[in-house]
Amino acid sequence: MGVNRTSVTEFTLLGFCVGPRIQVLLFGLFSLLYALTLLGNGAILGLVSLNPQLHTPMYFFLCHLAAVDMAYACNTVPQMLVNLLHPARPISFAGCMEQTFLFMTFAHTECVLLVVMSYDRYVAICHPLRYSVVMSWRVCTVLAVTSWVFSSLLALVHVGLILRLPFCGPHEINHFFCEILSVLKLACVDTRLNQVVIFVASVFILVGPLCLVLVSYTRILGAILRIQSREGRRKAFSTCSSHLCVVGLFFGSAIVLYMAPKSRHPEEEQKILFLFYSFFNPLLNPLIYSLRNAEVKGALRRGLCKGSHSQLE
Repeated sequence: MGVNRTSVTEFTLLGFCVGPRIQVLLFGLFSLLYALTLLGNGAILGLVSLNPQLHTPMYFFLCHLAAVDMAYACNTVPQMLVNLLHPARPISFAGCMEQTFLFMTFAHTECVLLVVMSYDRYVAICHPLRYSVVMSWRVCTVLAVTSWVFSSLLALVHVGLILRLPFCGPHEINHFFCEILSVLKLACVDTRLNQVVIFVASVFILVGPLCLVLVSYTRILGAILRIQSREGRRKAFSTCSSHLCVVGLFFGSAIVLYMAPKSRHPEEEQKILFLFYSFFNPLLNPLIYSLRNAEVKGALRRGLCKGSHSQLE
């Protein structure tokens, strides 16, 4: 007998399997974290744009990272909040594919941006005299545009492979957004090709960039140790350690989700890990860069002082 294949028009996101009271509590908590994520990353964008001292390649890429983090949150969190108040509310097939495409685009873009930012730090510390030439504004613009375009094309490949699959039910996605692995579980044909492409892409976009970052920071560490001034070593290590914290959080959770054996990570545990992409990474990134970066803290203090002086006048 053939499989009864029907045209799917919508999916149902199951979200978190908790009671009504816990759902209300999670709605309040996630709403607060969502607002803080937008506020924190928006503050980074505002500080960099309003302070000429921060108009450097490092903060140019930091602005792109902040934009990616805000886009992450805006892509997944509103739908999750709606589902917490109205469980089992459906999402259209087109909306689900759009959410998957945007999530993959932002994930890939963040991977590439973190590598570019590590290269920027490598040039700044290991080749300071050539920094302005190597990291010119033209080069920075090309790197940023390439990151977005490449990531979008790779995400388009994933979505294109999903669109060729038939879905014949059930139409319930056991997740709080249309995550690609959860969507593939609903297909009524073999998805081995999709799984292979996801794994190969994970090696290419996760393991490869992570190795490049580690190589860059191995050389950076050697250069820092050769700096004679104690203050110079402290300043160089401060900016690099902020980036390393972000790299560890992002790549660690991504590799666990997409490259570790799935039998060791039940679906409910995977949902918790994906909260890192929706909340914790986007929320922690501006905190890490602001609390461990003297230039950002100085720009914030100057902005607050100007605000207080204008109120007094």
